[in-house]
Formats: sequence, structure tokens, C-alpha cells
Amino acid sequence: MTNSNPFLNLNYETALENLGHDYYDPVTAAEFPRHLLRFRNDQLLPLLNLTPSEVTDEHFIEAFGKFQAIRPFLALRYHGYQFGSYNPYLGDGRGFIYGQVRGNDGRLYDFGTKGSGQTPYSRTADGRLTLKGGVREVLASEALHQLGVRTSRCLSLIETGESLWREDEPSPTRASVLIRMSHSHIRFGTFERLNYLQRPDLAKKLLDHVIYYYYPHLENETEKYAYFYQELVQRVAELAAQWMVAGFCHGVLNTDNMSITGESFDYGPYAFIPTYSPRFTAAYFDYSGLYSYGNQPRICRWNLEKLQAPLAMVMSVKDLEKGLEKFEPHYQQQYQQLMLEKLGFVSLSPETGTQLVEETVNLLYETQVPYHRFFAELANWFSPSWQQKSNIILENAEFVEQLQARETLWESWQQCYQQALKECSEQELEAVASRLKAKNPKTALLRPVIESVWEPISLENEWDPFYALLEEIQS
Repeated sequence: MTNSNPFLNLNYETALENLGHDYYDPVTAAEFPRHLLRFRNDQLLPLLNLTPSEVTDEHFIEAFGKFQAIRPFLALRYHGYQFGSYNPYLGDGRGFIYGQVRGNDGRLYDFGTKGSGQTPYSRTADGRLTLKGGVREVLASEALHQLGVRTSRCLSLIETGESLWREDEPSPTRASVLIRMSHSHIRFGTFERLNYLQRPDLAKKLLDHVIYYYYPHLENETEKYAYFYQELVQRVAELAAQWMVAGFCHGVLNTDNMSITGESFDYGPYAFIPTYSPRFTAAYFDYSGLYSYGNQPRICRWNLEKLQAPLAMVMSVKDLEKGLEKFEPHYQQQYQQLMLEKLGFVSLSPETGTQLVEETVNLLYETQVPYHRFFAELANWFSPSWQQKSNIILENAEFVEQLQARETLWESWQQCYQQALKECSEQELEAVASRLKAKNPKTALLRPVIESVWEPISLENEWDPFYALLEEIQS
């Protein structure tokens, strides 16, 4: 073991380990023929009190490719509702918890693997991750982070030299192993398994653990279980709103893909919407559209409702029902606020703000202009002179003819946006311009953009377009 490796010298905590073997299985990592570091997230290193210039590529490879370690690797046990049907045959099938560390923000973080080999829950699968899957997850997590979505992030991606066969990718395809950094890998399904086993003792122990580590401000409350569920409902409602405003479709919102901390993670068949379409689906196998873009808030609420069954072994059903009642108000408040910020505003009269959001969504839906380009063009062409004349708002946008084709809708939206600007002082107009640029990147991570960086990798092993896109996203 290379003791000079900063990742091996981190102060790893034993929070999950201390829960005991009822919640996980110790596992070993696969051994890979090659270790090619394709991505390292230097932005995360200061959070771990590490200086990027002092962490070498070999340090990443030793820890997260060759899997030298301090603590045992733990594959978590969980169940879950998958496309509405309960599945008791789940668990970490191609990943494990590498370790848990305290960030310099005082919060506990998990290093979780993806593609690190078989576990007791792999069933017939090989426990591996395709390189394309790893590239897509890196891009998704960084893009969502920059868009203000509460998300896990990738710490590293290492190509492993193996060839994999997949039905949904041209095969053989290259393999990789990824390290995901998040606040917790405990899922709704972790609790659902305990309900299936009828183990209220284990559910209470897990709930106490979750509150102690991830909701510590509730630890001394007499009604801490009720307050925990209320806060989880709020976090998940806010997360759903963040996805919707970002134009992001997760793709597979099974309960085993829902974090107990209300954090977004696990990016398989995700997609950013090209146009505002509630029926848009990211997963080719989502034949019914259950996890469509527009269904995400409803599904998140449904998942929270299903979580009530295991929690009811520990706490009052009345408290659970009362907590879930707040989902819709939390969602609507967050969606309204974030959409206004995306449009450049933070403080408008309630009437103007509500009307502007409603008319914006209606305009995007009826005209089918590119969702992300609409906001990027708003940022690009914004002018204080729009406060005086509504008909010049977005007059130079690349899709203006598409908007003008719905003349009544378009003119009404222009007048509504002008009214919002009229509520702004001269100083606030400058803030609107800055906010528009901050909230609306020029490049959206649409499928063709991802394919444009994957094709050079797959055909010529050319990574420069990928790194250029990452730099654009992260900046």
C-alpha cells in the first residue's frame, strides 16, 4: 500500500459499517487488466482538504482503479418499486461503498463505485459499467450541478481495458469504473426491504442512523421522526422542481433510485428535453411513459407515499400523511421561484410572477421552440430597452419566426415580460442580465451533444472534445 497516497490517508469514518451486517455485505473489487484515468474531478478535492496539484493520476488509479483501501467495501442491501412493481431481488449489483469521509463543510460523504465487479446482488450480470455509461454519468452530474440541481458528482472515471457485451450499445464496447461522491447511498428501497422482512427494529435503527448523520439538526427534537419525513418531502419536492426547470428527465425513478437525503443520483437513461414536452421519455424501455418528463413530480410523490409503509413501523401514520400533504405546495413554490430566476427575476409581484411563469410554459409548449435555446437566447439578447418596448423583446432570436407564427401567444408573452421588467429598478435590470447569463448556459447537454463527444472516443480514442465540453460545463 502506498501510504503517501492522499486518498488512503483520508480520515475514513465507519458510519455505515457500524450499522452491522443486516444492511450490507462485505465484498471485494474486481481486478482489471488496465487502468486509464479518463476523468478526475479536481473541483471536489478541496472539499476533501486535498490540493489538486498534490494529487497525481496514479493516486486516483491506486485508490479507485486498483482499489487499495482502508475500510472494507460494503455492498448495500435494498429492495424497490420498479416501474410500479415491487422487486425484492435488488441490492448493489455493480457497486459498493468504498468509504465515507467528512468534508470540510462538516458533512459526511460516500465514495460509491459503479462498475467495480460482481456482488451477491449481481444475479446474472457482470457487475461492469460501459465506458459510454461512465462518460454520460460524468457529463450529467457536472451539468446538473452547474444548473443548481442537488446531485451526486463523479470523482473519477477509469477505463479498465475490458470488453463488454450490451444489448443497448454496439458491442463489444469498452468498460470503465466510476467513483460517485454523494451525501448518502441509503435509498427509499433500503427501508422498503426492512418492511418486506418485517423488521421494525432494523427500520428504527436505520432511521435513527439517517437522522443522526444526515438530519443532525433534528436529533434532539421530541418529534424528530415526523420532522424528518416532513423535511424529506420538502427536499424531494424541491429536487423534482429542480429537474423540471433544468429540463431534465431522469428516466428511471424507481424507489431504489431515490436517496434518503433527497439528492439526485444514478444517471443511466437520462436526457435533457429538446423542447417542452411533458410526454418526453428518456428510457427506450419506458413504453408506458411512466417516468416521462412531465410525470416526475407525481412519481416522486408516489415514491414518498410508498416509503410510508416501512416508516409506519416506527412512526405515526397520521404524521406521515400530514407530511406528504405539503409535497405539492413545496413543489409549486420551488418551481415558481426557479423558473423566475431562469427568466432573470427574484422579486416580482405575485400576480406578475405567476402570470409570467404560466405564459412562458404555455409558449414553450405551444411553439415547441428549443427549450434550452429559448433561455440562452434570452440571456444573449437581453437589453434594458426591453423595459420600454415589448415588441423588441427577443426580436433577434434565431427561432423568432417560430414564435411569431403563434402571434397572439407571442405578443402576450412579450407584454408580460415587459411588465416584469417595469417592476425593476435600473440597478435590478443589471441584475436581471447577470442572472440570465448565470442560469442559462449556451450549451445544453442534449443527446446529439453527448454523441458528438462520444463518437471521437469510440472511433479514434480522441478525448479532447469530451474535455472541452466538460470545461465548458464546469465553468
